[in-house]
Amino acid sequence: MESVMTTEPKHIVPPRPEVSASARAQAAGKTVMAVAELYAGYGAGDAVRGVTLGVPENSVTAIIGPSGCGKSTFIRCLNRMHETARAATCRGDVTLDGADIFAMDPVELRRHVGMVFQRPNPFPTMSIEGNVAAGLTLAGVTDRGLVARRVEDSLRKAALWDEVKDRLKAPATGLSGGQQQRLCIARALAVEPRVLLLDEPCSALDPIATARIEELVLQLRERLTIVIVTHNMQQAARVSDRTVFMLMGELVEQGATQQLFTRPRDKRTEDYITGRFG
Repeated sequence: MESVMTTEPKHIVPPRPEVSASARAQAAGKTVMAVAELYAGYGAGDAVRGVTLGVPENSVTAIIGPSGCGKSTFIRCLNRMHETARAATCRGDVTLDGADIFAMDPVELRRHVGMVFQRPNPFPTMSIEGNVAAGLTLAGVTDRGLVARRVEDSLRKAALWDEVKDRLKAPATGLSGGQQQRLCIARALAVEPRVLLLDEPCSALDPIATARIEELVLQLRERLTIVIVTHNMQQAARVSDRTVFMLMGELVEQGATQQLFTRPRDKRTEDYITGRFG
């Protein structure tokens, strides 16, 4: 689990009451998550500035943009992981199925909005089985039969069951990097989330492992909603239904992936996807 620095107090600003009705309307619609005029950063600076968008159900939304443009900060706001950073600030509206996420218990929220990070982070002291079951244990599930079924189902959904079914009690750290990342996806799936957030999930993987993760994303979108941050534009084009382009903390353009990559409306989007900057 990622380490959390707590040497300085958090400064979490609650959702702003002045979020405009037009921003809320733009973010709403048939969406799982709606974001309206979201600002987030660290201390006095905002890394995300006024982002408004809706995340459609049972789809893959890719977020692209150059390093430092606020992609990871934005996605971490969607399950309130951003708040664990030192001096984090966050204001705006974010809803899950119409409910204000800032009014939810963060642990409960993360059962509905799971997250997988850039580098595989299996719990080093737990077995493969224990890693997948960790969220269920935290939720107080004690039915061993249910846990075993959920572990197997999650590993199957993560395309890992056939590779590990004979060594479930083995340490998770004995898996390859790509297997560990799929294990982390299985761990997130075990609590049956509504949304799965993937923050550069292939950045530390080789091409073969990357292809496995991409295949998995395409399979999972039939069951849940996925938001993926990626620096790889080809990956975004391969796996996503919609793409969001961010630059310097702002949402520049969003739309159907094919349209955004072939007929971008904003000159900055065209310059980025054609390699003029990045």
